[in-house]
Amino acid sequence: MPDESADDRAPEPPAPGRGARRRGGRRAWRIAAWTAAGLILLGGSGLGYLYLRLNGNITGIDINAVLGTDRPRDRDDGSMDVLLLGSDSRSGANAAYGRPDGPGRSDTAMVLHVNRGHRAATVVSIPRDTLVDRPACADGRGGTVPAAAEQMFNTAYEAGGPSCAVKTVEAMSGLRMDHYLEVDFTGFTRLVDTLGGVPVTLARAIDDPRSHLRLAAGTHTLDGEQALGLVRTRHGVGDGSDLGRIQLQQAFLKALVEKVDGIGLLSDPAKLFEVADAATSALTTDSDLASVTKLAGFAGGLKDIGAGDVSPVTLPVAYDPADPNRVLPLERQGAAVWSALKADRPVPAWATEGTATGDAGRVLTGP
Repeated sequence: MPDESADDRAPEPPAPGRGARRRGGRRAWRIAAWTAAGLILLGGSGLGYLYLRLNGNITGIDINAVLGTDRPRDRDDGSMDVLLLGSDSRSGANAAYGRPDGPGRSDTAMVLHVNRGHRAATVVSIPRDTLVDRPACADGRGGTVPAAAEQMFNTAYEAGGPSCAVKTVEAMSGLRMDHYLEVDFTGFTRLVDTLGGVPVTLARAIDDPRSHLRLAAGTHTLDGEQALGLVRTRHGVGDGSDLGRIQLQQAFLKALVEKVDGIGLLSDPAKLFEVADAATSALTTDSDLASVTKLAGFAGGLKDIGAGDVSPVTLPVAYDPADPNRVLPLERQGAAVWSALKADRPVPAWATEGTATGDAGRVLTGP
């Protein structure tokens, strides 16, 4: 769920009624797990060809082999850290969204930390405009990308692909990524369309010709193209920065989960397969997740986590005085975020206070 232009270079006491939302969120995670398990059963029935098709949809990358042993220690305490990327590849079907000869980029990046009991999670969004020191890394094609100082975060994927993005996140955080999941443009739009659209409510209108999105204030059911425009827009909301876009993305992902929860996939096998086909076609994973069976195990590990159990956080940053289109990580606060994840604790509230936000947090108010 990347940028629209190739040229653009914390917990509280439960509120009344929150328990119902938590139960609804848990149902959504269980549906994901049961869906994957149901697809596995296809392999043992007369529908084995459907299982093989879904397996064939998934692209796998052996990131562990590319990165080798020079990585943070695997804590092996039952917790799990996953790098989630939105791909800005400009090749194949994605060429409709940018320059077909341009390199892939990852303008949406999130670290998902699942606690050791697998009953709560923290999602840390990394702004693509964050200036970081990119480490030297293997590019997955037999070459090496040299280290470079003060580079935009998203250049790691652009320069060296998924393995370099993982290497950069591990260098920033000190956390070893257990898994890697990437979703591309066309896969995202197809999934939303397959779900029949996703309802959202806007507090005010959005008019952004760069992302081809024009929506009046009020409630809309977004199709795939509109949803992509929403999660890509930045000039039409808040202060026009990538931080505002992150706020929209976090809100839309919640609406997407609620949509999946409400459509009754388990009672409609044809719809179940259609959604699974769209979802797996959108995915590139590390080789340890690159099959329906392995994805089922991964989803099963998340079944007890509801929407109310997920804490979204944006990496603490400040606008760069030398360039308002770039942001600088706040070292003390950022270290507190990564340390909390490493210790399997909630991120302290003070770590995200007073950081740049993008001012788009109240644009999307709900379904």
